[in-house]
Amino acid sequence: MDIPPTIAVVLAGGIGSRFWPASRPARPKQLLALAGEGPLIVDTVRRAERLVGAENVRLLTGAELVAPFRSVLPEYPEERFWVEPVARSTGPALTWAAARVAADHPDATIVSLHADHLIRPFDEFETAIIRAARAAYERHGLVCLGIRPTRPETGYGYIELGDETAPGVRAVRQFVEKPDLDTARGYMAGGHHLWNSGIFVWRAGDFLDAVRRLTPEISRALPALDEGGAGVEAFFDQVEPVSVDVGVLERADDVEVVVAEFEWDDVGTWTALARSRAADRDGNVAIGDAALVEAHDNIVWSEDGRVVLFGVDDLVVVHSGGETLVTRRELAPQLKRALTRLNSNSDERREDPQ
Repeated sequence: MDIPPTIAVVLAGGIGSRFWPASRPARPKQLLALAGEGPLIVDTVRRAERLVGAENVRLLTGAELVAPFRSVLPEYPEERFWVEPVARSTGPALTWAAARVAADHPDATIVSLHADHLIRPFDEFETAIIRAARAAYERHGLVCLGIRPTRPETGYGYIELGDETAPGVRAVRQFVEKPDLDTARGYMAGGHHLWNSGIFVWRAGDFLDAVRRLTPEISRALPALDEGGAGVEAFFDQVEPVSVDVGVLERADDVEVVVAEFEWDDVGTWTALARSRAADRDGNVAIGDAALVEAHDNIVWSEDGRVVLFGVDDLVVVHSGGETLVTRRELAPQLKRALTRLNSNSDERREDPQ
């Protein structure tokens, strides 16, 4: 009997610009030790290998990131890198992955993971994935993992809980985009909302059926992936960029959520270091050569030289690659805005003949 496997697909595109200047095109965020002692990508791959076996893990990424990832995963076989010809967001990427899996095993289970999450302990994570896989198998639906909020976070999407469908599993009433602070506080107080972790479980064939029903931005290009079709490059040329949340999950009426009990963090901005690393008695988190005097609640990352903070509070200071970032902690999630301005100014200088 040919037993369908469980395949872990690790979404590992992007460079993580909110971690500039440490994260750069030649060294993306996933290569940084932001959640522990090792690079994020290594932590994620090892976790996935424990979950489904090394032979069943696939890294979904862009061609420009294969070499950087192989520098920290030198033993990783080439065939386990599934390389997108062009980035089109998570909807097309996961559809392509599901089509590749379904070509051999339409009943295979896919676990979709991100390469930049902090997850611990492993046993609780494994329990949640097994529960999600059972739900996906029994009811042919789409299953996500939800995290109990520990703070009124405005940078995450939320899931409103519906009725219980199995122990530890609830129907999804609706997905809610990133709320304002008052709304997030209300979600915490009400107890009916979870953070959307972005970790998903489904059977390959069921996910493709949902795309065909719900997502014309992608489904019109699916024939390119059929045997004898135009191929993967044509598929990515024909699709519209759309996230899996918007294009599939928010349109489906058979989505369930497992209420996860493990510790989770979307390591999305420099402020996440205050949650993943131990602080000193003054609330400072420092990685690298740093000295903090009469300073409180700062985050410091220094790779190539000493950083000294004296008499300042609530700052993020990053020294890497010959550049230094200094900003207030509250502004760290908006770093992309600063980079856009910097890049715009650089373009203007290049165009100015003076």
